[in-house]
Amino acid sequence: MTDVVIPAVYGAICEVSGALAKAGISKDRKNLQQGYQFRGIDDVYNALAPVLAAAKLCILPRVLSRTVAEGATKAGGVLYYVVCDVEFDLVCATDGSRHTVRTCGEAMDTADKATNKAMSAAYKYMAMQVFCIPTQGDNDADAHTPEPAKRESATERAARQTTHDPSWPADQARYFARLAELGLSKETVDSYCASMRTDRPSQLPQERRDKLVNYLASEAGRAAIVKLIGADPNAK
Repeated sequence: MTDVVIPAVYGAICEVSGALAKAGISKDRKNLQQGYQFRGIDDVYNALAPVLAAAKLCILPRVLSRTVAEGATKAGGVLYYVVCDVEFDLVCATDGSRHTVRTCGEAMDTADKATNKAMSAAYKYMAMQVFCIPTQGDNDADAHTPEPAKRESATERAARQTTHDPSWPADQARYFARLAELGLSKETVDSYCASMRTDRPSQLPQERRDKLVNYLASEAGRAAIVKLIGADPNAK
């Protein structure tokens, strides 16, 4: 009877779990908006780094997909929602054996940190579940979570459809010229905004309208339009 050889990666995972079971990672940080306790990604890194090295276990991330959507904060600013689908290869350095874990990270931010936060969330929850890290408390989240805008009723949205931002009259000629350069029609862009549940361009402040056009001019924006209408408007 042939002996079964168990890959060393599983022993390394158990070793890390055993080391972290002694102390765990408590929720010593406090969310400033909602007031709950949480553990941050730095807490996870600090706890894992020495025990991973001792167990000769590497964790290597690989992003499979990333989606982003634009919303609004209660104050009227731009809010970016990002979801990252991530695989993590847990590789044992002693024999090269590996086990792959797949998880998602979701986050929102008003600037350029939404993807960073989504990646951190994916790593944190992967580690918590793989190594069964003991914790205290009952709620996990990032330290700073922007407040999303209150959902409009159908009546409120219908009433707003006939309004324009004050910047629109002076900017519409330039806006339509930009669309012409990109080969986009007003109807296509309006449909894109509707699919993202955001205001039409004429209802946006000029700064947000410019960001929208710049996004649609990018590779990601072009892909979003192709997905929406089923063809590239600039295709010959």
